[in-house]
Amino acid sequence: MISRLLKKETNSITWAAFILATSSVVSAILGFLRDRLLAGRFGAGQELDIYYAAFRIPNLIFGLLISGGIIAAFLPIFSEYYKQDKEKAWKLASNVLNVFLFFSILICLLLVIFVPYFIGLVVPGFDQENKAMTILLTRIMFLSPIFFGISNILASILQYFRRFLVYALAPVLYNVGIIIGIVLFAPIFGLKGLAFGVVLGAFLHWFCQLPSAIHCGFRWEPVFSLFSSGLKRIIRLMIPRTISAVASHLNLIVITAIASTIGPGSIAIFNLAEHFRSLPIGIIGGSFAVAAYPFLARLEAENERKKFVQSLALTCRRVLFLTIPLSFLLFLLRAQIIRLILGTGKFDWLATRLTAGSLGLFAFGIFAYSLIPLFTRAFFALQDTKTPLFISVFSLSLNIMFAFLFVWLLGFENPFYNFFVTSLKLRGIDNIKVIGLPLAISISGILQLGLLLFFLYKKIGNFQLRQIWVSFCKIIFSSILMSVFVYLILHFVAEFVNMQSWIGVFLQAVSAGGVGALVYFLFAYILKLEEAKMILKKITHLTPS
Repeated sequence: MISRLLKKETNSITWAAFILATSSVVSAILGFLRDRLLAGRFGAGQELDIYYAAFRIPNLIFGLLISGGIIAAFLPIFSEYYKQDKEKAWKLASNVLNVFLFFSILICLLLVIFVPYFIGLVVPGFDQENKAMTILLTRIMFLSPIFFGISNILASILQYFRRFLVYALAPVLYNVGIIIGIVLFAPIFGLKGLAFGVVLGAFLHWFCQLPSAIHCGFRWEPVFSLFSSGLKRIIRLMIPRTISAVASHLNLIVITAIASTIGPGSIAIFNLAEHFRSLPIGIIGGSFAVAAYPFLARLEAENERKKFVQSLALTCRRVLFLTIPLSFLLFLLRAQIIRLILGTGKFDWLATRLTAGSLGLFAFGIFAYSLIPLFTRAFFALQDTKTPLFISVFSLSLNIMFAFLFVWLLGFENPFYNFFVTSLKLRGIDNIKVIGLPLAISISGILQLGLLLFFLYKKIGNFQLRQIWVSFCKIIFSSILMSVFVYLILHFVAEFVNMQSWIGVFLQAVSAGGVGALVYFLFAYILKLEEAKMILKKITHLTPS
């Protein structure tokens, strides 16, 4: 069975996306458990603020060296080498791994020493004691970029050989490691135990992919050449994407810095709400983007532009079909979701309301952030990493500007302030400035998607935009009708259950969400959306006659 698992290949975008989405669902369930354990044990307070703030600099290093595009850059070069000379391709893989591992260790060691000198830029609102604890956790977490660096290079190999099943296990085990840290390490070591759990999760993320990579043919070699042609080509391709990734992490550092000045618990509230937003983005947007990229790259390499456009447009419509109704549901059920998953222990009603409000504003940008990875990878497949870079940096600059503006506007009573207090039901809360951060992120994400579509159109011409627009309108209409039914069911069920109990809130949320999903699918089918027909066909095919 293990041998079959290691050999398992995936030969279609939809099936690969399904595998990755399933993994994301399992990982998300573990993520909910992780967040519930964190919220119940620490509450939305200073300790959890320290924990989330400690991620920022290690994540920046990971973005600088690895997530800046090693998969996007390595995959096409490795593919080219592998077709010409397999031995040369594996030597390239070893060289890339060794070089990036060396620089990861070197930079992390230097930062372990110098992190006290710039931690104040990350958390300017913390006092000296909290800054000292943030420094300690950050130093421990510097081990995680090293493991993630090795893991992502192995992931590139697994993607080339379409071993998506093994690749999909990595994020699941990462969350397992963090949960072990919360349950076993934190009672012994306190906040340091959480950092140990993060490192354990990163180690498991790497280790689970190693056997399958070896099974594909990878053998480590002691090669280290900074000037090999393959490495230089990979670095050239990576540079624009690396700048974009670093800009993204710097953006999160700025957001964390702003949140640290708002008040205790603001960093925790922002991050906990962001985790819920990332669920549909990772499950749907990320899964389809990762699954589509190897296929798009091959179609472009084979000069199959018509098939490239068809695959891109079809994948886009499927992402919209799933993410838009989920966004509506997240907004409508935001309070129920936060109460069910985080409403325990030290996580009080004030934190629940602010987290729910933040989630509601995050929901508006989910469709955009789910499509950004897909269209970014479309540019990568066209061997254009510069355009997404410029768009990303511009959008992140707008995001920072919006963040400062919205936090300021939400600091005193005005029409802008009153609108969000009323629409998100935050009346009676003295400080609601934290909700300006998700609002800024959602607006800048929508603008970023618009720019990607515009410049992709300029580059390749019409990529079935009319079909995408028609589907988008039908999906929005179906989602609005779904929302009416969800709203009515929420109020109807509330009359018959105890809304002060967990089971009452659960029954209300499940009833409204279930009816909403059925209504959405019904109207989507009536409007002849292709995705609804495909799902019905799959269901009837699985049902015995």
